[in-house]
Amino acid sequence: MLAAISPVRSLLLAIFMLMAGSGFMATLLSLRLERAGQGTIVIGAVATAYFAGLVVGALRSGRIVRRVGHIRAFAAFVALLSASTLGYAQIIHPLLWSGLRLIDGFCVAGVFVCLESWLNERADAASRGSILAAYMVALYCGQAVGQLLLGASGDLPAVPFQLASMLISLAIIPLCLTRNSAPPPAEAAAFGTRTLFAASPLGAVGVMTTGLMLGAFYGLAAVQVRRLGFDLSQTAHFMMIVILGGVILQWPLGRISDRYDRRQVIVLSFAATLCISLVISFLSSVGPWLLILGTMFGGLSFALYPLCVAHCNDRLHAAQRIAASGRLVLLYSVGAALGPIGGAIFMTGWSSGGLFLFIALCAGGAAAFGMWRQTATPPVPAPEQQDFQILPRTTPIASLLDPNTPDAAVIGEQQS
Repeated sequence: MLAAISPVRSLLLAIFMLMAGSGFMATLLSLRLERAGQGTIVIGAVATAYFAGLVVGALRSGRIVRRVGHIRAFAAFVALLSASTLGYAQIIHPLLWSGLRLIDGFCVAGVFVCLESWLNERADAASRGSILAAYMVALYCGQAVGQLLLGASGDLPAVPFQLASMLISLAIIPLCLTRNSAPPPAEAAAFGTRTLFAASPLGAVGVMTTGLMLGAFYGLAAVQVRRLGFDLSQTAHFMMIVILGGVILQWPLGRISDRYDRRQVIVLSFAATLCISLVISFLSSVGPWLLILGTMFGGLSFALYPLCVAHCNDRLHAAQRIAASGRLVLLYSVGAALGPIGGAIFMTGWSSGGLFLFIALCAGGAAAFGMWRQTATPPVPAPEQQDFQILPRTTPIASLLDPNTPDAAVIGEQQS
């Protein structure tokens, strides 16, 4: 594996530093807004702006990359992201912060387009799985480690923003100093939502529901656990273990789904997420149980996106999978943009556990839909199911790294 990832180590280092610097901003901003006396709806709206920026960036940033090249585009996206990060330290104002979060989302999407298309060009059939695994580890570990910067402020409230900006800026160095030439980005062809839903209703609904749940979680979970009594350090550790739990449990669930009807694993995962979220929503105090439940929640909820993508791939032809990946990312992003608003409404009505009550409602709806789908259509025979692969919820280009897609390398070459 080390030999496979050695040619892309600069890209992996860049994504780790970038996520360490930007991955905790959602947590930090929601806590700062609450401390400033802003309501839950306002906090949710600011979180929504970030995911809206991701949607726009995923659709538009590829044009910028093709026009100026990978390295210049990457440097521009990172420089703007670093500048916007420092902008939060100037003044606390919801409208200003919403605008900055929209810029953040656009820039992060642009960065993912650059890195993922570059990784795809460097991967071959033998190394594709190893590179994707290393990319996932770098992405989620950077995001998890970044949560520890929440408590770095002390008596200087601008320090976390300054540290984040430094890490984001440093992410430019590995790519700017590389001697390897970068390819033009690969794009997935258009694929209609109706076509996707007709092929895999549960996959499409499951992906969007996962976006609702995780968008609400990233935007508001820190506020929720702070209201339960966690201090800043404990809140950072809670967010970190949820992310790490998501990394640890995805593979076992995926392997199980390869052996049995994948729809059953999806339904059971949604049902288990429902139960865990309900338990968290009824907690009135903090303790070790909250950390344990958080780990289980992360493991189950983070696995739902790749499980639903794998279920979609089971019902699509090989030539359709790359195109469908773009629509799946878009559905997830739309759900993630709506999630913080829904979570905020529930937190306003049920303050003590409203966020996880909203997540439980989403999970319960998806589980019920999945149970109905099991009665409506027969399962895909186990030998015909595609092997499960952990995938990031970033851009359609990440799907080109999936070794289960036989056309991945060919499509990447044709579109570069």
